[in-house]
Amino acid sequence: MSDEAYVLYQCEGGVATLTLNQPQQRNSLGLPMLQALGAALDRAEADADARVVVIRGAGPGFCAGHDLKEMRAEDFTRAYAERLFGLCGAVMRQIVELPKPVIARVHGIATAAGCQLVASCDLAIASADSRFATPGVNIGLYCSTPMVALTRAVAPKHAQQMLLTGEMIDADTAFRFGLVNEIVPLEELDATVAALAAKLAAKSPMTLAMGKGAFQKQRDLPLAEAYAYTGRVMAENLQRADAHEGISAFIDKREPVWSGS
Repeated sequence: MSDEAYVLYQCEGGVATLTLNQPQQRNSLGLPMLQALGAALDRAEADADARVVVIRGAGPGFCAGHDLKEMRAEDFTRAYAERLFGLCGAVMRQIVELPKPVIARVHGIATAAGCQLVASCDLAIASADSRFATPGVNIGLYCSTPMVALTRAVAPKHAQQMLLTGEMIDADTAFRFGLVNEIVPLEELDATVAALAAKLAAKSPMTLAMGKGAFQKQRDLPLAEAYAYTGRVMAENLQRADAHEGISAFIDKREPVWSGS
């Protein structure tokens, strides 16, 4: 099957929408789906018209994580498992390292690696009926790889609560934990995500790319090193054409015209 059978790609108004397109399997992250998602992220990065990326799921839910039937197949050897989880980690890193903001549009369930996918995105908007879990512990399989993204998105004790109990949490709890940015009624989800994506797409793409990269890097640095690093980033940012344009536009009380440089 082609990549398009697993992930649909559409770019309009500066927003690239990547739709996980295996609703019968609850958009599970089997090897073909991960390969297709990685290719779609590469396409979004190379697409000059795409300033923001939205990841969504077709059908009744966002993503149910890895395909357990795939894991029970006769050819699911240790080598296959290491390939699968290695690719999953690589795709999640693609999202984090992509020089464009990535928004998760979440409805229905986002469990295990699906929850990992939400946690890996820069922003997440969820419908009021959405639910989240890292339930591997319930079947004897601790969600070790989802843990990486989860512990970078929520407080340690909240992450451990999800990982150790495997219990489903509702949208309100996910918001309280910091896993999602906003909860809206399902009928308002598309409009809310579109408005947020349009707001980001109107910013300087250079500034967004520089800022996203700096955000990720400074988190892992000691305080003094973080300030030294971000000071250099600010100094570099000020040399860029879009910073000159933005400051001039603010002083002149006009809308800036971004060049992306």
